[in-house]
Amino acid sequence: MLSGKRILLIITGGIACYKSLDLVRRLQERGASVRAVMTEGAQKFITPLAVGALTGGKVFTDLFDREAEHDVGHIRLSREADLIVVAPATANMMAKMAGGHADDLASCVLLATDKPVLIAPAMNSRMWAHVATQRNLKTLQGDGILTVGPNAGEMAEKGEAGYGRMAEPMEILEAVEAFFNATIKPLAGKKVVITSGPTHEPIDPVRYIANRSSGRQGHAIAEAVAQAGADVTLVSGPVTLKDPKGVNVVHVETAREMLAAVQSALPADIAIMAAAVADWRVASDAHQKIKKDGSGKVPALDFVENPDILATIGNSKVLRPGLVVGFAAETNDLIENARGKLQRKGADLIVANDVSPENNVMGGSENTVRIVSEDGVEDWPKMGKEEVAAKLIAKIAEKLGS
Repeated sequence: MLSGKRILLIITGGIACYKSLDLVRRLQERGASVRAVMTEGAQKFITPLAVGALTGGKVFTDLFDREAEHDVGHIRLSREADLIVVAPATANMMAKMAGGHADDLASCVLLATDKPVLIAPAMNSRMWAHVATQRNLKTLQGDGILTVGPNAGEMAEKGEAGYGRMAEPMEILEAVEAFFNATIKPLAGKKVVITSGPTHEPIDPVRYIANRSSGRQGHAIAEAVAQAGADVTLVSGPVTLKDPKGVNVVHVETAREMLAAVQSALPADIAIMAAAVADWRVASDAHQKIKKDGSGKVPALDFVENPDILATIGNSKVLRPGLVVGFAAETNDLIENARGKLQRKGADLIVANDVSPENNVMGGSENTVRIVSEDGVEDWPKMGKEEVAAKLIAKIAEKLGS
């Protein structure tokens, strides 16, 4: 899978360093060549001797190494990899990356690189939840840094648990494979239509019915599909996000407008219906603002059902794409409801997620999804929405045999 790929592994100082030794072996098993950079902190947990024994080469530790730096070695290291993986990525290293600092070999390499970077954060759960770390995470993701993890579980500190455990080596390996799946353009030549965001259903000229969808997941999928080589039309409801690069974007407001735009984009090879479409609209929206009359009476609103875009496309006898992916945003009975959608709406895959308020999915940067198909249910760990998008592309490519 990774034959001929060159991975630069940067190991920073955390107890999760021991997992990095296993990660080296897993990458090599898939055919990748691995070079390693270790920070001073990392060397407090594992030795360069152990890492070098596994990589089969020199382990780089010092920015001022006369032998390694005679030809500006940190620049060479930063450019000779196909992918840089930082595992573990400590809170300190994430802060350095977000701020553009370069005070050791690892941070110099990361600042000088023109190659993609994947980080696997690992730290105490309170450090992970701290506003500064979350701000740095958003900055890094906005800069195009890929993330995997962290997971929830027991911390190194006795009696503490929560999010902060580094992703397991196999999870990091899957993220690496998902990245290269996208870069080899597995969807080249495919035409894809995607929906994203909420819809706004007017009540009067100043009020509307909506939901909490930010469009972050749908937009991340659209960008990942475009990077995978597809010709993408994104039909977006009202969002505050920038249009993804390399994507034809059609902006709409209502569910009926969204359906019309999707139908205009057909035929397509793949449809990914990620939008949170309003189920109902008022039967007749007022042409003027509805005013209070002082009587205390609340105006009655008559509702009608909006068109079901996923069912319309999935059950079409004429223009149904070869692969239809739907989303199920639920607050209860997640799998049961997702299976029902799969059958009723003619989908091939349902991406199911629990959008209860405590999960902070709508508007948040992370998602925990389960993939429901006729083959069963596949559980994915909590991950960034960009990572969900990359993994979904790999799943779609697998379904298409590409």
